[in-house]
Amino acid sequence: MDLDKPFDFTGKAAVVVGGSGVLCSALARALGRQGAGVVVVGHNHVDRAKQVADQILSEGGQAVALKVDVLDKDSLEILAQRTIETFGQVDILVNGAGGAKKEATTSGQLSFFDLPEEAVRWVLDLNFIGTFLACQVFGRHLVRQDSGSILNISSVGADRPLTRSVAYSAGKAAVVNFTRWLAVHVSQEYSTRIRVNALMPGFFLTEQNRFLLIDEESGELTERGSRIIAHTPMGRFGQPEDLIGPALLLLSDMGTFMHGTTVTVDGGISVYGGV
Repeated sequence: MDLDKPFDFTGKAAVVVGGSGVLCSALARALGRQGAGVVVVGHNHVDRAKQVADQILSEGGQAVALKVDVLDKDSLEILAQRTIETFGQVDILVNGAGGAKKEATTSGQLSFFDLPEEAVRWVLDLNFIGTFLACQVFGRHLVRQDSGSILNISSVGADRPLTRSVAYSAGKAAVVNFTRWLAVHVSQEYSTRIRVNALMPGFFLTEQNRFLLIDEESGELTERGSRIIAHTPMGRFGQPEDLIGPALLLLSDMGTFMHGTTVTVDGGISVYGGV
């Protein structure tokens, strides 16, 4: 462990699933700045993934943008093979694919009893099954190398279910439980040199939740957005950069004895009791 270079990822290859999104694009750029070769992975927004990769390249780093469907195991296998062809190995997997869906969120117009099963299954699959499948595919390569680190992105909704967001909260809770299970399983069955952890972000403005927090017409906080700020001791939404330090800690040798843990980054909302 080099304390002079605590987050040096030179020679490592990192796959950032969801790297086209607001939060994981920040993590992808940070890994690139710290010397990792980065595969920025998108699905519906591959153009944005390419923009992130281009930014890393412009700063002197190494990066490529690739497309994947996290719910298609064959697509993930192709992604893993392309990663190895490009960088020779896989050392880091960041599982950041996920999100909510208006049709799976209760509202004044849509009650819990009328939530469509298809929408609920879509959200559960995206947040949990996508993480599960990626860990299967890339975990196999980490086992072969006998080293590596997996970081799954959850949400404070996993610990304290978010009102209205029933499917999203359940999916992210599954991610935390799965992270703990996989950490133990990998160590007991395969290798003690592979670590599995999770990040639990609080409320960050993203494309998936903006409709819940910001009024589309006025640009002002919604009633829900105002309540969140009022219950966040730090009095603001998170910024993507707020996740960088905790993520690099969990992925680097500085966190070498951190395994099966979930680090909360939420401005204090999960500990606020309301009085």
